[in-house]
Parts: sequence; structure tokens; C-alpha cells
Amino acid sequence: MAGLLLAEGHFGGDGKQPQITLRKHVRHERLVRWLVERFPRSRLYGPYHHGGRSYFQWMARGAALVEDVLPILEQVIGPDLDDHVARRIAEMRERYADQIARIETRAR
Repeated sequence: MAGLLLAEGHFGGDGKQPQITLRKHVRHERLVRWLVERFPRSRLYGPYHHGGRSYFQWMARGAALVEDVLPILEQVIGPDLDDHVARRIAEMRERYADQIARIETRAR
């Protein structure tokens, strides 16, 4: 999971909350459904058909992101593995620090 998100995921947010997004062609439907099975609080949207492309969009945000996905990613992904992605995760954490802190506090 970490390798897939490292290679193809988007780390950011929508201005209100942090999120990790992964778009995959519909031929990879089993893979994105596997992610939802592993992270049941994440969401799968689609299939979308836009611009000649058909794809699913997997998203982890809120508690699914902060409690389920980020802890695993942060154990594996660091500057020594991929400094660009490590920086994107750090930027996401910084930009959405208040929202992430609220979710972490509720989890305790």
C-alpha cells in the first residue's frame, strides 16, 4: 500500500481537510477495492468517464487518513526512501495541522 501511494498518490487537501487521493484506470478496479477492504473508512468514487479516460478515485481523509493510513505511511516513507513524497506528507501535515490535531485528540 505504501509503495502504491508513494508512486501514484496525491498528498494534499481540499482547503478544508487533508486527503490522500489515488486515481486508477477502471482496469485496476480490484486494486482500489482492495484498498477499501484494508481501509474501510476510506472511500471509493466512480467509475468516472472524463476526457477519454475511465477511472476510479480512492480517497482517505478525516479519521481514515489520520488514524488508519498516515501512521503506516509515516513508518515507511521518509526522506531516505523518497524525499519528495516525505516532503509532500510533511507539507500536508503542516497545512492541515489543526484539523489533524483535532482528529488525533478525538482518537485518544
